[in-house]
Amino acid sequence: MKAEVKMLEEKFHWPLVAGNEASLHRPITLPDINRPGLELTGYFADSQTKRIIVIGGKEYRYIVDNMDEISQRRVFEFLTNDKTPCIIVTNDYECPPLLQEIASRKNFPVFTTDQRTSVVMVNVTNFLDEVLAPSQIIHAELVSIYGVGVLITGASGMGKSEIVLDLVKRGHQLVADDRVDIYRIHNSLVGRTAQLIEGYMELRGVGIIDVKRMYGITSVSPSAPVDLEIVLEKYKDDMDYDRLGLEEKTYSQYLGIDILKMVIPVTYGRPMSTIIETAVTNYLLLREGFDSSREFEERVLEEIARNRSGGFL
Repeated sequence: MKAEVKMLEEKFHWPLVAGNEASLHRPITLPDINRPGLELTGYFADSQTKRIIVIGGKEYRYIVDNMDEISQRRVFEFLTNDKTPCIIVTNDYECPPLLQEIASRKNFPVFTTDQRTSVVMVNVTNFLDEVLAPSQIIHAELVSIYGVGVLITGASGMGKSEIVLDLVKRGHQLVADDRVDIYRIHNSLVGRTAQLIEGYMELRGVGIIDVKRMYGITSVSPSAPVDLEIVLEKYKDDMDYDRLGLEEKTYSQYLGIDILKMVIPVTYGRPMSTIIETAVTNYLLLREGFDSSREFEERVLEEIARNRSGGFL
């Protein structure tokens, strides 16, 4: 997703002290922050000019106490270059007059805020991490079940939407129907859907339905972590399905991150919503270190050993 300085203004509502509306369309390509300590001393080599610049208390005091007009002009001309998105002056400090003069002449955006520098840096970095996160669009359903983000995939006509609707009626939350936008934020996956279709579902023979209006505001969530993938496939008589859960776990990979994958066969009359709820509960137990299949296997082996020692085998 492309980011612009205007997104920061809309998100944080900081006063703009230099630059006009056109200046807010400068692109942001990095979620990183630059506190220009070395630049203020006149060292410009290796400076990452594509980062947003934050002038906090230390930088402001250095500018006021240690820099003459010539030094300030030289530095501010460099900081307001074509690649830098904007400058934010924190802690309720006034924008240095020479910076405001140069930025206004170059139509470069400078914001001020009364927030502390550390708060601004955390808020901006977290916001841009989400906005600039790498993404992938897949054809699937995403539903939040017991707080677990479950990606439901499978061939068209498997009844995925109908199963998700039944899950919603049982108290779980719809995140996305048919289209899931997956974002990698740090080392985890987050799923959303396009804003235009958020909260809507398509049901064959019925049409488009508004899930939020039909089942209440808590029936829809704007996003959810992508923790588990359940693949629905048509039941095949000749397929050797895992009945005990002892086979090697399989995983799907999205944006370089692996998530556990379960393949569940679909057949007429099978209560898929109950089965998916059970699969998610079992996943939660696995995440806590409890493996029912392994525990059952150990009990069977212990019983065999006990019978052997007692002479029954």
